[in-house]
Amino acid sequence: MSIPFDDLNGDPAVHGWLHVPAQPTGKVIVLTHGAGGDCQSKLLVDMSNALAESGFTVLRFDLPFRRERRPPSPSNAIRDRDGLRRAVSLMRAQKNTQVFLGGHSYGGRQATMLASEEPQLTDGLLVFSYPLHPPRKPDQLRTSHFPRLTTPAFFVHGTRDPFATTAEMNSALELIPVSHAMLEVDGAAHNLLPKRTANELPSRVVAEFKIFLKTFVED
Repeated sequence: MSIPFDDLNGDPAVHGWLHVPAQPTGKVIVLTHGAGGDCQSKLLVDMSNALAESGFTVLRFDLPFRRERRPPSPSNAIRDRDGLRRAVSLMRAQKNTQVFLGGHSYGGRQATMLASEEPQLTDGLLVFSYPLHPPRKPDQLRTSHFPRLTTPAFFVHGTRDPFATTAEMNSALELIPVSHAMLEVDGAAHNLLPKRTANELPSRVVAEFKIFLKTFVED
């Protein structure tokens, strides 16, 4: 079950959808979108439904840049991280046992940056299609914060993603000094959506993410 979620009492406001599982485990995941989408993207909706079916409460929400009708930019990225921080804080306030943070592309990058700045904010990261570098510009790596990342992180990446090959991602992830893993999605592009076949990725991600949490976060 998903219900509208709006908290306008703080800045930035948090607007999105809350997926409430039939049998909550006390674990929450805050998910957000990439630079070209919003919280209604198919990837986020499908992932949120699959996670909720497995007992996770999921808040998928719009970053401030989308709500404020401006393009994302380095000069305004700090405000988008403010939005992530506030969404996590709202979920913490509901007395959940663990709160994880993640997102797709730009949203995932901002999540990792925020976690590197505030290690105690979240219990773990779930990152889809990390934009390691701009397409066709492999020298412009976005990894300066990776050595400061001390939050366990699970990455999902397609083998046809123009923002990084899986080999490039594996090399970059070696910079992260804490537990991390990457699920490679064969044939998937940046949006991670299949073109013709049924989308089995959400259930696969949930299964692998739960194994990762059991191995590196919960024990």
